[in-house]
Amino acid sequence: MLERIRPRPDELAHLRSVIDRLAPAIEARGVGAMVVGSAARGTWVRGDRDLDLFLLFPPDLDRESLERDGLSLARAIALEFGDGYREKYAEHPYINATVDGIDVDLVPCYRVSSATGIRSAVDRTPFHTRYISGRIGDLVDDILLLKQFAKAGGVYGSDQMTEGFAGYLCELLVLRYGSFEGVLGAAASWRPGTVIDLENHAAKAFDEPLVVVDPVDPNRNVSASVSLSQMMAFAELARGYLESPSIVFFERRPWPSVGEGAFGERLVERGTTLFALRFPTPNLIEDVVVPQLRKSLEGLVNLLERHGFAVHQADCAMGPDHCLLTFELLVDRLPAVARHQGPPLWNAENAARFREKYAARSAGPFAGPFIEDGRYAVEVPRRFRTAEALLGSEEVLGVSLGKHVRSALKRRELLEGPGCWSEEFAPFLGAFLDRASPLVRLGRP
Repeated sequence: MLERIRPRPDELAHLRSVIDRLAPAIEARGVGAMVVGSAARGTWVRGDRDLDLFLLFPPDLDRESLERDGLSLARAIALEFGDGYREKYAEHPYINATVDGIDVDLVPCYRVSSATGIRSAVDRTPFHTRYISGRIGDLVDDILLLKQFAKAGGVYGSDQMTEGFAGYLCELLVLRYGSFEGVLGAAASWRPGTVIDLENHAAKAFDEPLVVVDPVDPNRNVSASVSLSQMMAFAELARGYLESPSIVFFERRPWPSVGEGAFGERLVERGTTLFALRFPTPNLIEDVVVPQLRKSLEGLVNLLERHGFAVHQADCAMGPDHCLLTFELLVDRLPAVARHQGPPLWNAENAARFREKYAARSAGPFAGPFIEDGRYAVEVPRRFRTAEALLGSEEVLGVSLGKHVRSALKRRELLEGPGCWSEEFAPFLGAFLDRASPLVRLGRP
């Protein structure tokens, strides 16, 4: 496997040539330049064509000037050496460009003397590079194996959609346990609340399921992005590999797309009803949009269940053009009658108001008020008898939604059943209907 994932000599030379052009051009303008990340540490997997180049400004520069001057310099470098640029935003803006086929991030930061003096989150990154580079020794191959293992298992990446293991986290785990297999041996017995502190200097308690205290910042958990599900997925993969080592654990297996016909057949076999809300993707980065999608999904699941529609599963996806919120319902149509519970009768004043309000109704098919377990209750006509009517109503915009998702949902399409399928979301929909743990997936043909 190492023969397949170590960077080739020509890749290394190409990356070095780009660095040797960009760094002097930055320094010629009176600003420091530092390569950080896996490119600096030699821990990048073959085929990864990313370069993080930090522009180091004096720490006495105010934040507004850092952003203005940093972006101005980054744009100039991108225009001189690259094919245009894109402005992106982390804690503050930076420039992304493509230079000779290499994806380059030009990131302004402060040149601070210690990690305790950082003025923005990115200021910490150069210290990560120095820490790993000074200790990595002969562990590069183990780090490459761990990164490829995590990538193939679908748990690599600290982005909001993946909620998995960042490259720096993989490097720290190898430093802590001494080898690739050492990491897997430890991970096989992980449980929520696991704490790893290489420097034994944690300055506070953390509440995430996996805690890896940043060796350069005792107040930061490097693994804060790792969800409990992804932590346990990694543990499952570790157990599977240790029980039966195989090269398949390092080979990426994209989730197969589901065709339109097969998708419709699966829905019929399941006997459930699928709804989807499709709407334009907000013009923002994934780290902003995805948390808003998840918040909105939770709000809409609660809306459906408050109205009596049992949700079997729900999920969200962000594409370049559209976002999708999907809801698989156990029931999508309800009877006309609903039960509305009132106050207990020992709360005499409120109970009397409730009784008088509903007793004054004209005669009809709905019973009550009546007493049940010491409380008043009454039958009322159900406002939304179908999930389609509810999801198509303005009630959708009245729940807790992400700010930008709320705006995009005003232009939503409501899709149902086989109509939820599209080429754009075929892999996502395949995974939605055929959920399986990483180890289970590896055992499937």
